[in-house]
Amino acid sequence: MIRSLDTILFGWYPYVAFTVFLLGSLIRFDREQYSWKSSSSQLLRRKQLSWGSNLFHVGILVIFAGHAVGLLTPMWIFETLGVSHGFKQGLAVVAGGLAGIACFVGIALLAHRRLFDPRVRATSSFGDTAILLLLWAQLTLGLLTIPVSLNHMDGGEMVKFMAWAQGIVTLDPSATVLLEDVALVFKLHLFLGLTMFLVFPFTRLVHVWSAPVWYLGRRGYQVVRARPRTPPVRRAAP
Repeated sequence: MIRSLDTILFGWYPYVAFTVFLLGSLIRFDREQYSWKSSSSQLLRRKQLSWGSNLFHVGILVIFAGHAVGLLTPMWIFETLGVSHGFKQGLAVVAGGLAGIACFVGIALLAHRRLFDPRVRATSSFGDTAILLLLWAQLTLGLLTIPVSLNHMDGGEMVKFMAWAQGIVTLDPSATVLLEDVALVFKLHLFLGLTMFLVFPFTRLVHVWSAPVWYLGRRGYQVVRARPRTPPVRRAAP
């Protein structure tokens, strides 16, 4: 039963999530280009927004880069460079932990601002709040994996995740057998991470794809209401 569940969640589900992630992003860009943005409420609680946004974005960029390089780089490259699995594990714990804490503090500030400031809450959609809470839960799970990782400083567990991720990329879903005996917190972290890709096209997260050049190719035009001119005051001749 557990093996079948692992096969579904970590063998089939990744392809569903990544297919929706890519096709959904393309369809949204093609059909709803003016929703391709991150809605702003920066006029309210600007200091809290600034601190929260900066901490979150710096932390999440480091975390994403670390996960991408750590999971998808072929193991022979690390071996050629003389980088041991133990060193990678230690680097992941230290650098990932610091980035995770910064990101967690940032998302906590953003969530507090959105949930407990009545003015910000009034301008927020359900999706705005839901994605913040989903990110908060994922970061919490990520930080909870650190104590477990401290028991595997030889890098053996990391090798399992690398082999699984590279197996998924090379269309080998049988790699899920590598995750059978990993701790539950890792499985929850992986599942929620895949779910983030699944919901990505339907949230404000799509703005991470954007670069200023894309705005030059958007179809249609934006209607901007001109400020009404004050008619000149006519004075009667003396």
